Amino acid sequence: MTNIVTLTSDFGTKDYYVAEIKAAILGICPCAVIVDITHEIAKFNVQMGSFALASATPYFPEGSVHVAIVDPGVGTSRRSIAIKTRKNFFVGPDNGLLIFAAEKHRIIRIHEITNLHYMLPEPSSTFHGRDVFAPIAAHLVNGVKIESFGPRISDVVKPNFAQARQKGKVIFGEVLHVDSFGNIITNIGQELLSKISLKSLVRIGLPSHDLKLKFCKTYGETLPSEPLALIGSHSLLEISVNQGSAADRYKIKSGDKIMVAAFENSVFN
Repeated sequence: MTNIVTLTSDFGTKDYYVAEIKAAILGICPCAVIVDITHEIAKFNVQMGSFALASATPYFPEGSVHVAIVDPGVGTSRRSIAIKTRKNFFVGPDNGLLIFAAEKHRIIRIHEITNLHYMLPEPSSTFHGRDVFAPIAAHLVNGVKIESFGPRISDVVKPNFAQARQKGKVIFGEVLHVDSFGNIITNIGQELLSKISLKSLVRIGLPSHDLKLKFCKTYGETLPSEPLALIGSHSLLEISVNQGSAADRYKIKSGDKIMVAAFENSVFN
């Protein structure tokens, strides 16, 4: 069992919320090694948080505890949950945030967090990250069994994120995430792209642009400021600008629709 706890949230770094969460963990488990995945998830964007969590967590050691907090329903009837997978643990709200990542690691059991003994005293109805999720993570690192936190459940919220689909020779998808470099990361995977026989050129339909791009393996196959398409490090299609921001150039944000086809035979309709 490792002593690593990761944090993913939409809190940003301007305020003191993340520090309070870390303090709550360390107060229960001083030996915890806390790793920030990101606190720059767009506010209330559960899909973006789910993508970040699923992207980063496979690379952490077995036994790591992953706390994620993108929680627009905090204080409502939505449940708090802890998930045990074959590799690690996930702690957070039952709003679809955790499941995409947890399923990649093969879920063993899920428990609703109801046992007040493992929370901070008098937990706030607006800050479960500090008062519920952080203490649970710390207790997991200390060796407390997941069964201690509350009843086992199976009817968790499943994310209803848009799935990329193929229609003829065109793939329809959407933007999952725009990273800090301005790369446009889509929900279109490498396997689906293989079905439309992409070659050296690809046609990309964005909300206000119809692009003809080089389909590359690396950014360096293009000149600085030249746009391109490639399969990124998470096996998803990305639209990029070499040493520039594709998102700024094409005015793209998370959730925007995208169409993709081989340039040689594509017709968008």
